[in-house]
Amino acid sequence: MESRTNNQAKPSTLTPDNALTTMTPDNAAAALTTAAAPSSQPATPPSRQGNMRRIAITAVGLIVLVGLVVLVFWLALRPMPLEYTIDDAHIRGFNITAHALNGVFDLRLRSYNHNTRFSVYYDAMEVTVWYGEQTVAISKVAPFYQPRHYVQTITVSATAQSTPLLRPVEKNLRHNESAGVVELEVRARARIRFAVGVVKKHYKLKAYCAPVVMHCSPSSHFDRVYCTSATLRSV
Repeated sequence: MESRTNNQAKPSTLTPDNALTTMTPDNAAAALTTAAAPSSQPATPPSRQGNMRRIAITAVGLIVLVGLVVLVFWLALRPMPLEYTIDDAHIRGFNITAHALNGVFDLRLRSYNHNTRFSVYYDAMEVTVWYGEQTVAISKVAPFYQPRHYVQTITVSATAQSTPLLRPVEKNLRHNESAGVVELEVRARARIRFAVGVVKKHYKLKAYCAPVVMHCSPSSHFDRVYCTSATLRSV
């Protein structure tokens, strides 16, 4: 009797590893809720390099567009060269000692701005007096503004102060000194800006005036000298 009792099969015990989970309505709802929940990890942001590239392309495009607009506008309103003349020129204190020149060359230049749309800003200007291939006097002109369609008078006193002279130049100048008349060349160089509205463009200006016959006496008559057309070079 006892042996029969011991041989009866004992119920097996299911562990969590081999147990089958019974799907109840509550379990199914929990599973669906877990599957639908969004991931807690944030999305990867776009790269910084990509953003910088797009910004750079946009900036370059805007610069090119603005440049094209300004270029078309400028070509449609191209400025005309300025007209230069010398209305008066005389020499004071002219003398040659120890192979050097002393004297003051008083000049009155006339600049005519033909342009009806463009005004001119002179940022820097230099006037030089030449005899042959040598510079004998120089003067700086303070910056000034020239309105549209306007005649500007520029008074210059180019000074020669113990300027060393080449031998051929000295010989010819001594001859001119005895005659009281000196034939020279005047050159003007300037950095200018043509302006129309808010648009400005930089140029280099050069003007050549020759021959300029200067008298040692201020009371002597002077004939106006027309300079070659002032050349403009964009910078």
